[in-house]
Amino acid sequence: MNSTLQSLFQAINHVEHEYELRSQLVPKLAEYFAAQRSGIFFFDQILSASSSNKNLKKIADVALSVERNPIARYLVERHAPAHEALVTSPKAWRLICPRPDHWHVMAGPIVSEGQLVGVVGCTREKSMPAFDAQDLADVSAVCLHLSVWTTSKRTAKQNGLSLKRNHLTSRELQIADLVASGRTNAEVGAELWITENTVKKALKRMFRKLDVSSRTEMVVQLATDQRQVDSSAHFGSVVTGD
Repeated sequence: MNSTLQSLFQAINHVEHEYELRSQLVPKLAEYFAAQRSGIFFFDQILSASSSNKNLKKIADVALSVERNPIARYLVERHAPAHEALVTSPKAWRLICPRPDHWHVMAGPIVSEGQLVGVVGCTREKSMPAFDAQDLADVSAVCLHLSVWTTSKRTAKQNGLSLKRNHLTSRELQIADLVASGRTNAEVGAELWITENTVKKALKRMFRKLDVSSRTEMVVQLATDQRQVDSSAHFGSVVTGD
């Protein structure tokens, strides 16, 4: 069955996780845009994977560089889709990207909370027709739906991660911070001018709220959640250099 814009929108609406986009949406994108290659890429995932893969890091350094890649620069500056002919000459593009299966390239932005967090990409070989204005309009519609989906899912995830922390009172958060710094119950009590027994009771109450069973689990839970929340807020700044 041929892919239509409506089928692409429905595919976006039906997936629950970002990794499912690759298996359920990417094949439809390739079919709809008659692309040799297509993909959906989130910058945080690329940066995380490239930290342990030197070859991927080299590719990411070029693909995400606003200095070296005019399509990336266009996406960052305008949050609008582009193909290679829109931003540079054919000769210049061959120097930037000499791959034969990337003779024609089109990319569209995935935006969340005003930040560019990912791209939709499609490529064609030299023998295939170039992407045109209609392709840009259609990928723009797809990116709009993806941006809404991404914002919704990541906001829900972020709220879920921070929800347990929000169950703690300001005094309990003070206790958690001191425990994380290695203080004993007695030292926490002395720091906050409360008894050691009060600290023990507070920790038991905090464990129930956070659904953990030890001081270590509590510290790891809060630290992991905070790192993921911070990472979500940092997506755009990594790409734009803000």
